[in-house]
Amino acid sequence: MHKLGRSNRDKVQQFMAITGASEKVALQALKASDWHLEGAFDVFYSQPHIRTYTDTRHLEELYHRYKDSYADMILVDGITLLCNDLQVDPQDIVMLVLSWHMKAATMCEFSKQEFINGLQALGIDTLEKFRERIQYMRSELKDEQKFREIYNFAFGWAKEKGQKSLALDTAIGMWQLLFAEKQWPLVDHWCQFLQARHNKAISRDTWSQLLEFARTVDPTLSNYDAEGAWPYLIDEFVEYLNENNIVQTSHMDDPARQ
Repeated sequence: MHKLGRSNRDKVQQFMAITGASEKVALQALKASDWHLEGAFDVFYSQPHIRTYTDTRHLEELYHRYKDSYADMILVDGITLLCNDLQVDPQDIVMLVLSWHMKAATMCEFSKQEFINGLQALGIDTLEKFRERIQYMRSELKDEQKFREIYNFAFGWAKEKGQKSLALDTAIGMWQLLFAEKQWPLVDHWCQFLQARHNKAISRDTWSQLLEFARTVDPTLSNYDAEGAWPYLIDEFVEYLNENNIVQTSHMDDPARQ
């Protein structure tokens, strides 16, 4: 490793610390990903051999540590205990990423199958490994494609069972959590607009299209197309921004200044 530059040496050390892998494996994964640390994690954790690292007996022990006393599931109390063990806040976005890995159907609960399959996929069978994977799961939010998948997963995960739409208060909480990562400058205005003008549950179409809007439309709305196929709620939001002089779209500018 002495032949590597300082930056790459640091990446090798980081990779080994987070994954518990040997220096040889770290070098292979980093070289395969052209020395991108997040890509190297993907290479490492997507390998089939990772699954063989998990001990079924240990997974059962972990599950029973958090399982509810009266149901064959992990519920709120178990998740609170898990968060304490991992030293993360239950409201931390990493718990959403974990739920995405587990393909959890509902917020604040894991079935036995979801929990065990999710941990196997992550190569986790001890609390120590669990803690080590937290940084990796955080890094996944920086991956554009994974963020989109986690964002879209969050809608079904957060809504009430049997409901097609997401309660407004829940949607606002999720948007503030998710866009804190993406740092969309208009998120607070969007939430204020919904509370003032909409005050209804959010459809899946609005949920998914808002990410596209945040990703493709400049916060100044300079490239906003009023003829675009945005949901009516997003068009109303743009009008709200103009009416309140928060943002001025070019077609609303004073012609004398053009």
